[in-house]
Amino acid sequence: MNKSKSSLFVKDGINYLGPFVAISALFFLWGVAHGMLDTLDKNFQDMLHLKKWQSSFIQFSLYGAYFGMAIPAGLFMKKYGYKKGIIFGLIIFASGSLLAAGTATFESFILFLICLLIIGAGLATLETAANPYTTKLGPPETAERRINFSQSFNGLAWVVGPLVALYVYGNQSHVEGEKMLSIILPFAIIGLVVLAVAFVFMRLKLPEITEEDEHAAHGGVVISSDSESITDINDPRYISKKPLWQNRHFKLGFFAQASYVAAQTGVFSYLINFVTDHDMHPRFDVKYAPYFLSLGFLLFMIGRITGSGLMKYFVPSRMLALYALAICLLLPVVAGEFGWTSLIALYGVFFFMSIMFPTIFALAIKSLGTHTKEGASYLVMSVAGGAIFPPLMGAVSDAYGMSIGFLVPIPLFAYILYYALKGCKITA
Repeated sequence: MNKSKSSLFVKDGINYLGPFVAISALFFLWGVAHGMLDTLDKNFQDMLHLKKWQSSFIQFSLYGAYFGMAIPAGLFMKKYGYKKGIIFGLIIFASGSLLAAGTATFESFILFLICLLIIGAGLATLETAANPYTTKLGPPETAERRINFSQSFNGLAWVVGPLVALYVYGNQSHVEGEKMLSIILPFAIIGLVVLAVAFVFMRLKLPEITEEDEHAAHGGVVISSDSESITDINDPRYISKKPLWQNRHFKLGFFAQASYVAAQTGVFSYLINFVTDHDMHPRFDVKYAPYFLSLGFLLFMIGRITGSGLMKYFVPSRMLALYALAICLLLPVVAGEFGWTSLIALYGVFFFMSIMFPTIFALAIKSLGTHTKEGASYLVMSVAGGAIFPPLMGAVSDAYGMSIGFLVPIPLFAYILYYALKGCKITA
């Protein structure tokens, strides 16, 4: 057995490579789901003659489920364990996918949104469980490497998801009863694959998750009598003794995370409209649209990988501020309808958004001590920001044009800029 494998996956003589591959599959599965569903807005606009704000309810249903499911999922796993929680999440995910495939012939957008709520509930359950498990599948000192390795599968899946949606976009039929037939195969395959993964997890022997593992998975430091006695807020070992919501950096971080997910979802959802709408130049055929979103996700993944490397040399909060400022400067260029320049600027937005979620997450839960897990749960709930914002951005785009719609996220990124410069600072 080689050294690198031992350092990552072997603990107490047990090789956890197999379970780690299974856990990484979870990251890939929900990444594919998000990448594909963010591609479908334009398809439903064309097939069912929906306005942009109406099609954005795809994101409303998916991300809204996170708000409703985060706490119940945590309670379920606290009572029954993380392994059963993962299996439960996979079954919910598969049920929603198969239900979407089975009801496609009804051509009901409302029914499809209900299926997405079910899928979102399953995804929220899986996301609640995945990170803690990576900490147990090898030595504690390599836990951070395993988490980042698993998350790289999530980034790859975001690239693959829009390519799966190419099959959906291949259906150009406007005949009643045939408009949504193309969603049957991809959703049926996803549902069956997810069920197969659930079966694998039923057979796997997985280690138990302790409170310390959950704490480490959410970025917390090991609490000791020494760390609790440190009063210097600039010391990285400082532990706050205040109630969770009295920690200003966490409270502002919650809103920063909600703002980020809201803005990200809007940008992801409407890139295809940007490259295919008639008032845009250059304008591309809608059948090629998923390629453009896949390219955006590729830049997003590259940005996350390079950003992670740069954080070895630069302060994360300052990088967050720089990236937020860059986006605030790029979005007016996107809205300016400067042809290729605007399109390149939009891809720049994808790149600079890359580090925001994990960086805000880490800054918000810093020094929370025993409140780390609770704070992390609320930050997962803040993903619901992605449910609220796309309809607003879509309504502005319907009224004033898609290019003007890309001005709407600027205040959200401006707030993230403020958080990176001032709001993330820990106060006594």
